[in-house]
Amino acid sequence: MAPSTPVKEETPLPPPAITPGGTYGIEKVSVGCKIFIKRIDSNGKPEERLAEILSIRDKPTSTIGTRRTKAEDSDSPDRHEYFVHWDTFNKRLDEWVSGSRLVLEKDLEWPRPKPPPQKKTPQVTKAPPKTNRTNLLKRVTTANALAASGNSTPNLKRKLPHDEEDEEEDAEGEVDLSLDPIDLTSPADPPKSSGTFSKEQEIEKLRTSGSMTQSISEIARVKNLNRLQLGQHEVEAWYFSPYPKEYAHLPVLYLCEFCLSFFPSSLTLGRHRRRCTLLHPPGNEIYRHEDISFFEIDGRRQLTWCRNLSLLSKCFLDHKTLYYDVQPFLYYVMTQRDDRGCHIIGYFSKEKESPDNYNVACILTLPQHQRHGYGRLLIDFSYELSKKEGKLGSPEKPLSDLGLLSYRSYWAEKIVELLLNTEDELSIDDIAQKTSITHADIHYTCSTMQLFKHYKGQHIICLTDSIIEQHQKALTKKKRRIVSEALLWKPPVFTREQLRFGW
Repeated sequence: MAPSTPVKEETPLPPPAITPGGTYGIEKVSVGCKIFIKRIDSNGKPEERLAEILSIRDKPTSTIGTRRTKAEDSDSPDRHEYFVHWDTFNKRLDEWVSGSRLVLEKDLEWPRPKPPPQKKTPQVTKAPPKTNRTNLLKRVTTANALAASGNSTPNLKRKLPHDEEDEEEDAEGEVDLSLDPIDLTSPADPPKSSGTFSKEQEIEKLRTSGSMTQSISEIARVKNLNRLQLGQHEVEAWYFSPYPKEYAHLPVLYLCEFCLSFFPSSLTLGRHRRRCTLLHPPGNEIYRHEDISFFEIDGRRQLTWCRNLSLLSKCFLDHKTLYYDVQPFLYYVMTQRDDRGCHIIGYFSKEKESPDNYNVACILTLPQHQRHGYGRLLIDFSYELSKKEGKLGSPEKPLSDLGLLSYRSYWAEKIVELLLNTEDELSIDDIAQKTSITHADIHYTCSTMQLFKHYKGQHIICLTDSIIEQHQKALTKKKRRIVSEALLWKPPVFTREQLRFGW
């Protein structure tokens, strides 16, 4: 009988040190501290809210002919700016604040001290089994054969368990933390948790923590843009976007609403607009109904425009990693037409050849156009393209917090609408063929809505009175819909040469 190993008791962390208000100066405030800061709430009233200091910088001065005022001398508290995260608020509300907004009369909470590193007990290393040696020999032999043949094909195989040591070496040079995405397509095996999440609790979690799956390296980055002016709208940036550092920390970054080029001042934007002749996205118009148009843009043909679009979208998406390789994607841009041109509302990108049959790689509605039903219109259009292709489609995972809620609502509405308008019995496969929604997404939606019931030894889909009532209430709201007859499009066919990127 093996001896029982003693259970290690975790020592509780000591409470954070607190400096009473009025006993410290602004020079004592450092990164990691929590302090009360003045802000304006949603009702327009001033309030003092606790926030954590994430970064400190000298107040930037614009190079476009501005001068420092007397109030910005070396003794002014506004000579520094503080990037803060508001307590219990979504990280998209993080912002730079001036030193005069810090409330020094209230307590200053210092960061918790890190626990002392635990001494690792030496472990007896066992000799690797013969199978590992065989696999290692096979890998070396294959690599030598590829090198001898001159084949430069990248290695796309899955990482084996014994490759973890190589991954630790890579972590020292560059942060490349690949988190396991949340599987939204397998509701039969939910993650183990101490309790079940209600819908309200989950929405609250999304509101306060941002996307459900995020990259650690992206979270650690400090937002580098303040505001963006696009056409007649001026919006605040939500997240970090890798614009050139010469444009970072400007009060406002000016963008041309048609070619998406960026400029440091309204003067340079005005000069550009007098020369820019573009009045719509540089692609083929494949859909027009009322004042809405969709344009299809090939990332290989419009490299600069698609890269500018990716930079813009990264300001409002924190769950995507931005690469400058836009050639493998098609971009479908939704615009609103008027006398001055076609103004971008949102877009979604799609892989030209997706091995997993994803019909959306990245989807975004610009913040100034959100909460007007345009996000649902983008989702509806992506599934309309899947119907034309004769395929089942699903968005690429992970989804952002707002994208997840939008897709859930769309899937539920389409499934309930089809069940109510069909008198015959429908299986999950029938629903998938008529809506182009994958079987996994249908199963996940029905499980979330608790539509599966056990009746006479088999599972059936049953709509409750509350779900029908909610659906009828939603029908009373005026919603934009995609008209299939207005779509003039054939699925593009690419040759092998056209699908080669980066060689």
